[in-house]
Amino acid sequence: MKFKQIMSSDFEDILGQEDTKKHLKSALLSERNVIVVGAPGIGKTTLAKNVAKVMPKQNGKKAPFIRVQGSPDLTAEDLIGDIDPIKALKFGPTSKEAFTPGKIFQANKGVLFFDEINRCSEKLQNSLLQALEEKKVTIGSYKVDFEADFVFIGTMNPEDTSTEPLSDVFLDRFDFIYMHYPETLDIEKKIVFKSGKKVIDFPEKLLEGCLKFIRNLREDENIEKKPSVRASIGLYERAQTHALLSGKKTVSIHDVQAVLISVLSHRIRLKPSLKYLKKPENYVKEEFEKFCDKGGYL
Repeated sequence: MKFKQIMSSDFEDILGQEDTKKHLKSALLSERNVIVVGAPGIGKTTLAKNVAKVMPKQNGKKAPFIRVQGSPDLTAEDLIGDIDPIKALKFGPTSKEAFTPGKIFQANKGVLFFDEINRCSEKLQNSLLQALEEKKVTIGSYKVDFEADFVFIGTMNPEDTSTEPLSDVFLDRFDFIYMHYPETLDIEKKIVFKSGKKVIDFPEKLLEGCLKFIRNLREDENIEKKPSVRASIGLYERAQTHALLSGKKTVSIHDVQAVLISVLSHRIRLKPSLKYLKKPENYVKEEFEKFCDKGGYL
């Protein structure tokens, strides 16, 4: 990437997260591979797409943004590529024409975005090592190396338990950059307005109350899995459509109450000390009632 383009970018698609943006700029200027660590729904993918937007164009086209979804089913062939048997018969098995490039070559001169990288196997991690270190890949009996010069941005959810261990050799090729929930209620409100669909009027004080409640849940010591920003957007949108179906032109607190369980209960997980005693649905309902009783919407 060009120094000037990185320095001048504000990564404007992400609101707030100034410290994260600064660390990302620093890493990109140093040509480092990065893993963005953070909870779901806080903008990791949007941030990676923003990087691709500021990269130099290639032959008048936008820099490629190639997404890989981490999964135990993902194979090295998906990333690197494979020999096409029909082309191998035509051109010979060791000809470049017989090789079908995988994702890492499609990302050449662009961004390879590896979502949930800690869901892939150690074998897959090993298949990336040469590309990450040398920006090229040696394949089988080919006499030439294939160029694989891309910006690698991976993501990890630190709360996810259904993952694969990342080897020390693999991790040694990365810098970690951490993203957090929106720093302030005002920033979260701007994100909701920017990303959520506006259907009917949603009183600002009522919306602020909804966001305060969600932000309170993130601080709740009884909750292990926190509600994401998608929960805020979901509550904003669903309350509107519920009011619309009820023949209203403005959202009321009754519309929020009607959709609260549907939007929030599956987005939290209670700590072991409580989860066998209480269902998330009941916990959300009770906490919302307490919040309202304390004047959370006044």
